[in-house]
Amino acid sequence: MSHDNRIESIAFLLFPGVTQLDLTGPAQVLSRLPGARVHLVWEGLDPVPTDAGFSILPTTRFADLPHPDLLCIPGGMGITDVINNDAALGWVQQAGADAKWVTSVCTGALILGAAGLLQNYSATTHWAWHEHLALFGALPVHARSVVDRNRMTGGGVTAGIDFALALVARLAGDDVARTIQLALEYDPAPPLDAGSPDKAGAEIVANYKARADRLAPNRVADLKAAAARLGFNAL
Repeated sequence: MSHDNRIESIAFLLFPGVTQLDLTGPAQVLSRLPGARVHLVWEGLDPVPTDAGFSILPTTRFADLPHPDLLCIPGGMGITDVINNDAALGWVQQAGADAKWVTSVCTGALILGAAGLLQNYSATTHWAWHEHLALFGALPVHARSVVDRNRMTGGGVTAGIDFALALVARLAGDDVARTIQLALEYDPAPPLDAGSPDKAGAEIVANYKARADRLAPNRVADLKAAAARLGFNAL
């Protein structure tokens, strides 16, 4: 591992409505990267509510970590609020401008996109939001994780664990990544085979989309409006 690849500060954006596993999955992996420290960054240090019904404590304010070595943006139903929050989006833009690695999990890719950090980069996100990557000039790729130069994006929720292990392997070598995987006993054997739209089938997919529409009926319109406000031209 070269000096240029050394990662000391890892910043996760922690925001209201975050999908906690988008954050905590890769944070658990990356916290074991030798020499690195994980920071959970938000406007203040009060507890931040997640979409799982419990809150997480930020460790760091925006102003205290403007230039992390590695930036990771999780997703969740709160992403459009982040995109419309000038302080939050401004921090993402600043942090991503010179970070060694700029990364995301799930719909966090749309925040990266809104910050102008995925223009002309290949990227992925949660399957239900995948088409919207193009709103921000990204090049959508259907994959569990996608690497394009120093950008690395993961698919939906649990893909964050895979993405983080793949990133550790790049930064510290396969043996370090394997050791972390073993320590976490990450050996998936799901009891049901429904982890993708193709496997779940049309009825389950339709049920999921209907639920998402009930929880956040304006999410697509809000995202498109934000893209227009920020000056992106939809393809």
